[in-house]
Amino acid sequence: MPADHGDEAELFARVDALLADLSAKRIPLPPPLERARLRTAAGLSTAQLADVLGCLTEDIEAWETGAREPLAARRAAYARLLQGLKTLQQPEHQGPPPRQGPTHTPALKAGKKAEQPSLFPATTPVTSTPRNQAAPVHTVQPTGPLAVIDHASTLTAHFTNGSQLPLEADDLASLLQWTLRSGLRRDKLSPQGLDSDCDPLIVLTPAASAALNLPAALDDRARLRLPDSHPVITHLQQAGFSLTRRGFGPWPRVFRPITNNKRASVQLAITAWGALTQDGWNLPPLSPTDLARILGLYSDRLLTPRGSTAVCGEELMTALRPPTRAHRDPDNGRWTSAPNPRGLHTALEPAPPEAPDAHPLARGRLPEQAMDEEAWDWTRPPNDQETTEFPHVVGLDTNLAFAAAASGLPVGLNAPPRHILAPTFNKKIPGAWFCDLSHATLDPRLPSPFTATGQAPTGPAWYTTPTLGYAQELKIEVRPIEAYLRDDHGPYLTSWYERIRDAYLATMAELGVHQKIPQADYLAAMKKLATADPALRGLLAAIKATAKGGLGKLREGPRDITAPYTRWSALNKPTWRPDIRAAVVSRARVTLHRKMRKMGEETGRYPLAVLSDCALYPAHKPTALNVVPPGPDQQGVSGFIRLGVNPGLAKEEGVQTMAWYQHQHTQGLNPARYIKNATA
Repeated sequence: MPADHGDEAELFARVDALLADLSAKRIPLPPPLERARLRTAAGLSTAQLADVLGCLTEDIEAWETGAREPLAARRAAYARLLQGLKTLQQPEHQGPPPRQGPTHTPALKAGKKAEQPSLFPATTPVTSTPRNQAAPVHTVQPTGPLAVIDHASTLTAHFTNGSQLPLEADDLASLLQWTLRSGLRRDKLSPQGLDSDCDPLIVLTPAASAALNLPAALDDRARLRLPDSHPVITHLQQAGFSLTRRGFGPWPRVFRPITNNKRASVQLAITAWGALTQDGWNLPPLSPTDLARILGLYSDRLLTPRGSTAVCGEELMTALRPPTRAHRDPDNGRWTSAPNPRGLHTALEPAPPEAPDAHPLARGRLPEQAMDEEAWDWTRPPNDQETTEFPHVVGLDTNLAFAAAASGLPVGLNAPPRHILAPTFNKKIPGAWFCDLSHATLDPRLPSPFTATGQAPTGPAWYTTPTLGYAQELKIEVRPIEAYLRDDHGPYLTSWYERIRDAYLATMAELGVHQKIPQADYLAAMKKLATADPALRGLLAAIKATAKGGLGKLREGPRDITAPYTRWSALNKPTWRPDIRAAVVSRARVTLHRKMRKMGEETGRYPLAVLSDCALYPAHKPTALNVVPPGPDQQGVSGFIRLGVNPGLAKEEGVQTMAWYQHQHTQGLNPARYIKNATA
């Protein structure tokens, strides 16, 4: 319907907006590829430009590929920005080359900005010309997502590239103020990620903590936090900073209220309180420079540390598959936040059999009604032939077995499970299935793929989809009695696994262990790990702990709850998903069973014990090369257990005698638990 001609002001406003759009379209812009070149040459990320221009990272990416063009005032601002970048990159505007290290680096007063071009307050290298000095002096520019703060005669920031910057911070508040102005940050792992993905990390050494008036240890060992009445916290509050509900512990997050849609938040790590030596972090003693380097590698390969390695594993899932995404309203063209269908955005109740024993849904539940999809703890006595022919046992441990099992695994997303009676099994639908597999005929030389004990099932039980899918593969009749099915599903953990895999392989390569090498060369390279760079070995351990802990967080248990069947805080998180963890464990278990079964059928060699992802085999010689077939290229046989660095392949866990194995077994122990360290 035509607009009311009497509303003259509104009509004129629309006309003015149209003219402004037409005028903006005439503002020239460099070609798309040149836009990207100018940005990258200046060391700027798409997220930084988006923040300056008040748009989304996706918009910058679209402008740099030519998929879309900026409109109206934003086009003018973008053109001005690109022209500024071009001017700064011309020879007469370039400063002197940077010096190495902290030599002749003037100290910056924390809380005060050094002089820098106003167009790029947090990203342009700082140069200044003192009155009594003709040549300009280069000032170290904070770089990377984090800084390690140490103290000798003064506080000094150590950055991930090896550079250092003395600071004149008087207290923690002024250090935080410097951090927020420093430009320390990293890009989001997903364009739709949360702002907290980019928060800088400040790591305080014990010397720095003491200089900032923090106690050497936490008196509150139960809650692991500084008392709210502590003078440091009082001073932070007076300076306008707030803490999250978890308070000021080993990994506190400090923030200021959001203003002008800009976040002001800093993650701290207090090493004196165990921030990097507990909870999955077992880094060796490192200098501030080496600590910044290793944490920088962890940040580049996974994410900036946020807490325990388990917390980091969980946060990595959320950072790669955020709970929300940007959505453009088709009616008004405005961007709003909407649930991300590929992420986990809704806290769901588990199906009754999936609930842990402490969960309210487990009240009154019979033991046989609880799902028990767990890793193996199984052992058997060697037979007479094995005892006579094989003087040794060798442990074969699968690399990142459970993380690898998560790759491509379809899991339920954001809809509650659908209960159905007498369903037809469908291996493509994730869920919990109540089914009787006790009629299956199984090889006693292998653990049962259907139970955590490795013993054959004795009646109906609840299974995940991967377990019943493998039963079908074994030609076992599968007729579920009932099921809880998740029709809304997808490969939620695939990108998480791929990032962990790449981080793991890159670190192993730095340690001298490479992909696609003969199995004998792999074993030789692994034996040299013990004498490799301790810092890199600490990084490797942290990466593996991140994978393991992240999956554990999917079924996080209660803390400090004494009353049974009482809800705990983790249940309110969309990432609290015991069904996903159960499916991952199930898939890892049946994958190892498939390899052991095929290898046994081909070689006649069967495992003696399995603990989680480690299998013990009888051997003629004390080496894994005597157990696994070499294959035509000396890299093993596809479908069997193979030696190699890739996730899903195996390493030699340990070697012992058959007599040792028999003694362990007769003591009621699982020898696979002790094969690596027989004196434990």
